[in-house]
Amino acid sequence: MQVIVTGHHLEVTDALKAHIDDKFAKLARHFDKVTEVHVILSVEKLVQKAEATLQISGAKLFAEDHQEDMYAAIDEMVTKLDRQITKHKEKTNSHR
Repeated sequence: MQVIVTGHHLEVTDALKAHIDDKFAKLARHFDKVTEVHVILSVEKLVQKAEATLQISGAKLFAEDHQEDMYAAIDEMVTKLDRQITKHKEKTNSHR
């Protein structure tokens, strides 16, 4: 899985990259066919924004979240992506 982290109006630190890698490693345990992840972190006045596009086999998933803390925004974004992955996984595995 290739994780690309980009920052808009923000310098992406090693701590942020490590936090993102840790969170997406947990997603890879749920669904192992993740090929590419593109994470964009941005700051707009007092609002921290995290958004990610996840390329998996058969679909492209997108999630974003706005918080006052960047780490909280990343955590909520990963939670949203986790729900989307489990929904996609159930949809592909549901055969009658």
